[in-house]
Amino acid sequence: MSPTKKQKTENGASKMNVDLLEELDEETLNSGAVGFTADQIFIKNPACVAYTYDDVIVMPGHINFSLNEVDISTKLTKDISLKVPFVSSPMDTVTENKMAISMALQGGIGIIHSNFTVDDQADEVRKVKRFKNGFITDPICLSPTSTVGDVVALKEEHGYSGIPITDTGEMGGKLMGIVSNRDITFVTNQSMKLSEIMTPREKLSVAKQGVELTEANEILKETKKGKLPVVNENDELVALIARTDLLKNIEFSKASKDAVTKQLLVGAAIGTRPEDRERAKALVEAGVDVIVVDSSQGDSTFQIEIVKHLKASHPKLQVIAGNVVTPLQALHLIQAGADGLRVGMGIGSICTTQEVCAVGRAQASAVYHVAKFARRYGVPILADGGIKSTGHITKALTLGASCVMMGSMLAGTDDAPGDYFYQDGVRLKRYRGMGSIEAMSKGSEKRYVWDNNKTSVKVAQGVSGAVQDKGTMLRYVPYLVQGVKHGMQDAGVSSLVDANEKLYNGKLRFEIRSPAAQKEGGVHGLHSFQKRLY
Repeated sequence: MSPTKKQKTENGASKMNVDLLEELDEETLNSGAVGFTADQIFIKNPACVAYTYDDVIVMPGHINFSLNEVDISTKLTKDISLKVPFVSSPMDTVTENKMAISMALQGGIGIIHSNFTVDDQADEVRKVKRFKNGFITDPICLSPTSTVGDVVALKEEHGYSGIPITDTGEMGGKLMGIVSNRDITFVTNQSMKLSEIMTPREKLSVAKQGVELTEANEILKETKKGKLPVVNENDELVALIARTDLLKNIEFSKASKDAVTKQLLVGAAIGTRPEDRERAKALVEAGVDVIVVDSSQGDSTFQIEIVKHLKASHPKLQVIAGNVVTPLQALHLIQAGADGLRVGMGIGSICTTQEVCAVGRAQASAVYHVAKFARRYGVPILADGGIKSTGHITKALTLGASCVMMGSMLAGTDDAPGDYFYQDGVRLKRYRGMGSIEAMSKGSEKRYVWDNNKTSVKVAQGVSGAVQDKGTMLRYVPYLVQGVKHGMQDAGVSSLVDANEKLYNGKLRFEIRSPAAQKEGGVHGLHSFQKRLY
């Protein structure tokens, strides 16, 4: 093989001329010396074995691009694009409005779970759609008849005391005043009414609805106030702006937004029962961008009927169907009109479907086969479940997935529902499968029983547990993004489009790891160690 030639860049540094790099000879390429194509592993599979993410390893490729040049933008559905291929799972310990807002701000999307009443789930969607970075659209409010004791209790629970006072004691009421820490510091009578100590409306500086964040910032600078209420033409409170939030405000350039309204994108889950048609209607009216039809086994007449209904009744709505693990399941849902597919069955950390029902598929095999088939129809797939690390995300994406849906990976973050607690000195959050008895009692039984027939015995297909604190989403998601970019760079793929091309033309290579190889690929041989994410 001839020596690799180099060329000079503008700054004089030597750079590899990729066009002059020679390819391996056919004998070496076909010998397995550089790994095997995905077809060789998953299709020409004489042992009839299904593979998990841990079973598979990606072979390194040639790098001729920088880490910052790696592009992980992708398609969620036929018509929705994302800058980051991350989706938070519709689980009641993972995604409510706070998680959905955080995911959308950082380039992904959140799917609101359906263990809400119809009105409450629609309200969660509205909270995401109303969100404007720097604006608090659901502040805690009190009324003039509330007491100093109420303020003290809120301060102890939430850590702040700048509370707007409205005539109803709720957001949307007529603004009457505001109570700050200095108003209550020297008050000893806990039963004193707030009307006696609050700063009244006529002394407040306010902003009108529609104010831009930069303008609001200037008002706060001029007035030297800590909070700025935002009111509509009827003087009703519609938002609150806090100086502390402005000081730490970040411009999210990758945010997932509607191209016209500039509102954040958000999804929501529904079931397949007849009443879910009304739920879907309420969600569409609330502004939802995509609906996920949530079933543990998606290839059913119940799901096909509701997908057809959604596409007929709401033509502009994007619909993700599933879950599926085979091309046959996928075909039926694609024919029904699905704009995206959710792939995975029984592989989540809290899921026991494969154990209880003896049905499912190892996730790496499921992702590859369904993605390969669905691409014929231009339908993206979400790899749902089984993700335990950034390496697993990279494997899912290089096996054909357009996005990954995560539950346990996000459940321990500050924006996941629930409170932290300590056990054996470790900070934890509750996390449960939607097939657990606890979650099914709240409404998620419809994910596993698709019609309205009452069942006297509930069969759990999930467990309840806890996950370790992962900190703030503002640090955690960038860590995940950077980890995936490193993996793609090492594999020699500069974008998800590039990854797909090399997957299907055989240039992206893989191997199957033995149990010993899997052990070798992790931390080993140490007496003790500390594992930090970032």
